[in-house]
Amino acid sequence: MTSAVPGTLAAFLCFFSLTVNVSDATGQETVAKPEKKITEIKIGYLRAYEPQLTLSMLDLPPRDEGVAGAEVAIGDNNTTGKFTNQKFSLDVTEVKPDGDAVQAFEGMIAKGDRYVVADLSAKQLLSIADIARDKGVLIFNVGATDDSLREEDCRINVFHIAPTRSMLADALAQYLMVKKWPNWVLLYGSHEQDHLYADALRRAATRFGGQIVAEKEFKDTGTARRTDTGATQIQQQISVFTQDLPEHDVVLVADESEVFGTYVPYRTWTPRLVAGTAGLVASSWHPASEQWGGIQMQSRFLKTTSRRMLSKDMSAWTAVRAVGEATTRTKGDDAKKISDYIRSDDFSVAAFKGQKLTFRKWNLQLRQPILLGDTKSVVSTSPQEGYLHQVSELDTLGVDQPETKCALK
Repeated sequence: MTSAVPGTLAAFLCFFSLTVNVSDATGQETVAKPEKKITEIKIGYLRAYEPQLTLSMLDLPPRDEGVAGAEVAIGDNNTTGKFTNQKFSLDVTEVKPDGDAVQAFEGMIAKGDRYVVADLSAKQLLSIADIARDKGVLIFNVGATDDSLREEDCRINVFHIAPTRSMLADALAQYLMVKKWPNWVLLYGSHEQDHLYADALRRAATRFGGQIVAEKEFKDTGTARRTDTGATQIQQQISVFTQDLPEHDVVLVADESEVFGTYVPYRTWTPRLVAGTAGLVASSWHPASEQWGGIQMQSRFLKTTSRRMLSKDMSAWTAVRAVGEATTRTKGDDAKKISDYIRSDDFSVAAFKGQKLTFRKWNLQLRQPILLGDTKSVVSTSPQEGYLHQVSELDTLGVDQPETKCALK
């Protein structure tokens, strides 16, 4: 009788061989499967920077102001990018505040930056705007608050994240009128930026019914600010400076150049509220903002940077997130498509301010609520209740479409 064992063994070996071959073939197919292509999106950050002196040591800006917000947003974009096969990177370049930005900007273009967050003066921004347009580069302004950049000097490739001086002044004026404090004294500095903010406050008074009952200019005599003055001398100087003012409700301060504004609260001749660049300040963000999920943003920023989030940090974060949102929605890295999308009705970006933010089509300024706060907390948010608009209440802040001088080109 013939044994069945050898036949069974042969069958088993045959089956094993087939199994191994199938496994090998499957493994080979897995290895050979092409990986998905990752699209790298390079975002530049061009900033005008040098250490600056402030009246209070507490107001000294951190070295990474703005840049830190952009870096946090890069991390947020890359979290989403893992699912959309996109990788975002940040390239930071610095120039002097009075330096030539063109060479630095052209160097960024050469490295492949097609989206540039700009923290520059108005003059520096204009010097690169047309070069950027011709090269197909989009600029996101997070530093310059000049209304002229959104009006007579507007460009179709420059999106403005930072609010304008007129938006800040309107936000403040609305609140003062709601509180029924309509009579104002205007104190302003002697530098150009001080005059521009004073102009914005005058415009806001006319627009919302406030009365500027007196104005005074504080001349910058070139002292060393903190070291040349003591508390007693400052107290006497500001008291005398405000001695001959008519009856008023609020002292408005326009001192962007940091010469005298910090010294005004609690030192005026008569006891009055102070607002503007000192006292109650209008800004795009506040380090104590907790509403609308703000505490989540604040906590994440603090954990990442070991400091509080400032207005410029939020503007830079919003700019980088706008690029991230647009590239995700357009499924690519085409600057023209991204520009068209950002300017469309479909685009919005969430920035922890209670509503989605959009760009004004007539001058590419980001619509946004403005926070009014002191050194400790958010006092209020504008637009104030009761200020209505046919399109968006946010358009009650700043230059509205019927007023614009912008012709995008």
